[in-house]
Amino acid sequence: MNLPAIDLLEKQHSFPCHYTFKVIGYADGNFTARVLSCVRDELKLESDPPFSLRNTEHGRHVAVTIEPLCESSQQVLAVYSRLSGMDGLVMLL
Repeated sequence: MNLPAIDLLEKQHSFPCHYTFKVIGYADGNFTARVLSCVRDELKLESDPPFSLRNTEHGRHVAVTIEPLCESSQQVLAVYSRLSGMDGLVMLL
């Protein structure tokens, strides 16, 4: 997986800022809860960050859009790294 480069992130975003992660995976196995837990744990948040869900037409996949406040480009990359190893992951944007 190609992660965004730190210099590209810093060029396109003024940290701290809300950063949008889109995580697509299989709609079973508590995928959404596991995604939110990963982000919460990595960013040391007490509660879930703002997020929205969208299910595919037949319900096989779910897209989770998360918009946490990230303090730095390093935090963004840490979240991407943690999410990239998840069971049930189909795509990470």
